[in-house]
Order: sequence, then structure tokens, then C-alpha cells
Amino acid sequence: MSHVSLWKIAKEDFGQPLRNDPAINSKIELFFNYPGVWALVNYRLANYLYLKNLRVIARMIMGITQMITNLDIHPAATIGRRVFFDHAFGVVVGETAIIGDDVLIYQGVTLGGVSLARGVKRHPTILSGAVIGAGAKVLGNITIGHNCRIGSNSVVVRNVPDDSTAVGIPARVITKGRDQNPMAHNKIPDINKELFAYMFKRLKILEDSIAQCTGSDSNKNIAKKDSELEKIYESYLKTMED
Repeated sequence: MSHVSLWKIAKEDFGQPLRNDPAINSKIELFFNYPGVWALVNYRLANYLYLKNLRVIARMIMGITQMITNLDIHPAATIGRRVFFDHAFGVVVGETAIIGDDVLIYQGVTLGGVSLARGVKRHPTILSGAVIGAGAKVLGNITIGHNCRIGSNSVVVRNVPDDSTAVGIPARVITKGRDQNPMAHNKIPDINKELFAYMFKRLKILEDSIAQCTGSDSNKNIAKKDSELEKIYESYLKTMED
């Protein structure tokens, strides 16, 4: 990578908040409010030095960067163009991680490994256009496809195909296709909520069936106990629907 291309990519990095963050009002804010940008620009230099076998210096640069910005990016990682770390605090990018172009990564994301073996790819590959939600953990030598969305706080341990949404612990692919707006986190379904709603409705059906099969005296006892729980039960269902 030449110095000219390095400078050009760094200029693109500084331009990402202006493109992606409606909260920015002045270019001066880039110097004080965007640690993700500074960590990425420092990574560009450190990565250049790392590839030139100046690895100790590269690691020192990123060590200092980590203390200042609270991002931990290994200089050997591969990061494409127009990547934006939004808010950024707590982001970890492992040594063999690969991030494509136009990827959006929120705070608390870990691109981590599940192996201690040396000389092998241990970290994930994030293909172009993906969005990784806050707190998500993407672990191991897996691939997150083009234009995917990973829900906040998900733990991803398997490949995710292109144009998909994955949520949960462990993450599961729930849709093929995604909203064109990368900020549309409210459109990612809550699979735990849906599962609990199903379980409570199924439980209610079973209770009603048992009540129909028992005698009148038993029904009175069941009704008495059930009345104490009915209000709590209905309140919970209403909360689930909201």
C-alpha cells in the first residue's frame, strides 16, 4: 500500500461520521467525539508497518490507541474501506479478522477467536455491507455474508448467508433479506418474546383441558388458585404484546 493510497483511505475514514452519523454538526467534532475514527486511522498506519515486518512498532501504536480510544484492534487484521465504528467503545477485532468494505459496527462488538492455535485463521470474516449490532459477539473462523445484519447482543458461531438477519444466543438466521435502512434495529424480531408467548398460550390450553376433565370439587380448588394468578398472567401477556 503506497503512502498516497494510505492517505486517501484515511481521508475516507474521517469522512464516515459525516455520512453515517446525523448527530455530527462540525468537522471539529471528529477530533474529540469519534474514537472509532481515530482507532481506525491509527490501525491503517500500524497495519502498514506490520506488513513491512515492523511488528513491534505496529503493536505499540495499537496498544497506545487502545488506552486512548478503548478499542482493541490487532494491526494484522484486514479492514476494508469506508468502515465505520459507531460509538465504538469496547470493540475488539482479532488478529486474523477480515472486515470488508462499507461495514457498520456498533459499540461492544467482539470479532473473536475460539482457538489458541498459531498460524491459522481464528477470527471471523465480515463481508461488505454488513451491520453488526451493539454487543454482538462473532466468534471463530466463520463468514458473515454480504449485507447481513447481526442483532444486538447476539452470539454468532456459524456462517450467516448473504442478505440475512441473525439474532439470539446462539444466533439463528431468522429472515432472508433485510431492511435497506441499517439503523432499523426495531424491525429485528424478538425471538425470545415470541417463544415465551407461544409457551404461555400452550400452557393455557393445557390448563383448560385439565379443568374440563376433573370433577366439580377439583374445579373449585383449581379456580381458586387460578384466580390468584390470572391477573398476573394477563398482565404479562399484555406486556408481551406491547
